[in-house]
Amino acid sequence: MEVRALITDDEPLAQNVIQQYAQKLPDLTIVGTCNDAICAHKFLQEEKVDLLFLDINMPKLSGISFLKNLKNPPLVIFTTAYSEYALEGFELNAIDYLKKPFSFDRFCKAYFRAEELLQLKQQSQAVNTTENHNEFLFIKSDKKTIKVKFADIYYIEGLGDYIKLHLRDKKIVTNLSMKKIFALLPINGFFRTHKSFIVSLDKIDAIEGNMTIVKETKLPIGNSYRQEFMQFIKGFVAE
Repeated sequence: MEVRALITDDEPLAQNVIQQYAQKLPDLTIVGTCNDAICAHKFLQEEKVDLLFLDINMPKLSGISFLKNLKNPPLVIFTTAYSEYALEGFELNAIDYLKKPFSFDRFCKAYFRAEELLQLKQQSQAVNTTENHNEFLFIKSDKKTIKVKFADIYYIEGLGDYIKLHLRDKKIVTNLSMKKIFALLPINGFFRTHKSFIVSLDKIDAIEGNMTIVKETKLPIGNSYRQEFMQFIKGFVAE
């Protein structure tokens, strides 16, 4: 998949470094560069952008302030020389925080995290009409084929080559990958919040820090999944 990225940084050298790194990654396309947040805001209104490389210390408006006031932002990777902003950056659900000067390896780590999140988002938006209209699926477990209603699933736990379905009244272990089971679930009913956990959205009792609470069990929210999950949940928050 193509990842369309915008660089927003007032330092030409920093822009050049990101552009050079991006040229080595075939799926990453730099669609524009901006020297300040005002330019970036206008660009985002006119063009499709999946990923924003955003400096923090810029003229007119800082990257932190810009992101705080941006509605429906793309995924963000902060690029800055100032480590003291890291915590605030992650509180804004940034994918990563690259401290200048950063290596190509470190750049790749941040980018691949963003790419994975974008792939998950694309997958969740893919429509399979058969799956959408079904209310159940069949799971092979312990030499039996068991009918499992989606409404009975609280969460799914990854166990290497196996998964464990935590249901209303029992647990089932089966030889499936997390990727495969996620593709079989209703698109709008479940969310992958961690590499090892998929949760039923209507079974979430609370969200506390980096945890979802389901059936009195605290389940972690992974860094790679947090921004998309919190953005989704935001649509249901009464303010």
